[in-house]
Amino acid sequence: MPKNRALEIIDAAAAGGYAVMGTCCYNIEGIIASVRAAEAQRSPVIIQLFPWAIEYADGLLLHAAREAADKASVPVAVHMDHAQSPEIIRRAADLGGFDGIMVDMSHYEKEDNMRLTKELVGYLHERGIISEAEPGRINGGEDGVMDTGELEGILTTPEQAEEFMDLGIDWLAPAFGNVHGKYGPKGPQLDYPRLASIFAATSKRGVNLVLHGASGEAFTEEIYRECVKNGMRKANVNDAFNVEFTRVMREKADKVPLTTLLEEATSAMQVVMEKLMRWMGSAGKA
Repeated sequence: MPKNRALEIIDAAAAGGYAVMGTCCYNIEGIIASVRAAEAQRSPVIIQLFPWAIEYADGLLLHAAREAADKASVPVAVHMDHAQSPEIIRRAADLGGFDGIMVDMSHYEKEDNMRLTKELVGYLHERGIISEAEPGRINGGEDGVMDTGELEGILTTPEQAEEFMDLGIDWLAPAFGNVHGKYGPKGPQLDYPRLASIFAATSKRGVNLVLHGASGEAFTEEIYRECVKNGMRKANVNDAFNVEFTRVMREKADKVPLTTLLEEATSAMQVVMEKLMRWMGSAGKA
């Protein structure tokens, strides 16, 4: 497979012992904030789009993300998060512009999950696109992701990790008590020994781990650092900064010019992104 920017970014994080943020973006402001935060902190970043961005805007947001990534003064890659059907994965791959795509067949039973994952990983690799997959099943849902709340959450084991690595995946998203969306009143109940055992298995084979469910205020600096210490090299972030966009919109709509509203919402997202880059240890690494 030819050189791949996403792979280079996360391989460097593995070598340096830090994590890189995957910013789940729904609009051009999120894309702009991602690059501005990365440049301000001299940090790599991965701009992430859900399949919704393709279905809603027919590739326009992808083109914007690709151009922003290519013009940035720090390493920036573009990734599709939670592609949950073979059809959208092939469509996204054929559009061009993605460095990586998450092949998320976790809502299928294990045998179908593995069969489809292997087939689609091959499809992506033929096009120079890296793959991420989810053994086990991370419960919950978020905007742009199928809610698996009615399905049983299945924690990942080192044995499952081995099976999925045999499919040729590049990144692995383990289930170790993390959930998509909001955590309950007790906050994240993460099984760090399980994560450490998965990391021991994947690191031997050069497959890097991705953190899903790094949700808002529930994820403290201490939790981020513990996850990084136990092998997480990409951390997907969604509502932690997107709530800042909606907060500014709610508080200031009709009170300031539209251009000012958009600029202030972008800046509010950027502030959160920069903080999380420092927490993950990627600041100053670009």
